[in-house]
Amino acid sequence: MATKTETKSGSAGGNKAHRSAFSWGDSDSGMLLGAAAAGAALGLAANMGRKFFVQYASAASGDWSETLKTEHEMALAIFDKMQATDDSQTMSRSHLLAKLKYALSKHAIQEEMVIYPALRQATDTEEADHLNEDHGYVKTYLYELETMAGDDPQWLARVGDFRTMIEEHMREEEDEIFPRLRDRLSDEQNAKLATMMNKEGFKFA
Repeated sequence: MATKTETKSGSAGGNKAHRSAFSWGDSDSGMLLGAAAAGAALGLAANMGRKFFVQYASAASGDWSETLKTEHEMALAIFDKMQATDDSQTMSRSHLLAKLKYALSKHAIQEEMVIYPALRQATDTEEADHLNEDHGYVKTYLYELETMAGDDPQWLARVGDFRTMIEEHMREEEDEIFPRLRDRLSDEQNAKLATMMNKEGFKFA
C-alpha cells in the first residue's frame, strides 16, 4: 500500500507455550502484534458488514438511485477533507486522493456497466453518452492530481475545479436523469437494476 523473520525458540517446553502465533522474538511484541491484527480484522469485518448491509438493502428495495446518491455524498465528504489540508500535509493529501480514486472508480463501474446501458435501452442514448463523457474528465482530473506534487501551490485550486465539475455531474444525475429513468421502470425492473449494480460494486471491492 519490511518483513520480519520469525525467531524460533530453542525450548520445546514452557517457553513455547507462552508464545503467540504473531510473535517474532518476545511475548510482549507478539501480544501487541496479535492485538493489532485482531483489531484490523474486526475493523475490516465491520466495514464489510456495513457495506453489505447498505448494498443488500438497496438491492432489496430496488432503490439504486438512493445508493448512488449516498455514494455521491461520500465522495463529497472526501473532497471536504482534501480541501481542509494545507501544502505541508502531503501524506494526508496522498491518502485522501487514493480514497477518492477508489470511491469514484467503484461508483463509475456501477454506472457504466449497469445504469448507463439501462439509460440507452430506455432511448436516452444522448444523456448516457454525455454522462459517460463526464467520467472521462473525472479520470483526467484524478490523473492530474496523482502526477502533481502534494505541496504544489495549485493543488487545492485543481481540487476545487474537480469538485465543481463533479458536483454538476452529480446534480444532473440526481435531479434530472436518474429520477426520470426510475419513473419509467417498473418496481421489478428497478429491483433488477439495483441487484446488478451491487453485483458490479462487489466485484470491484
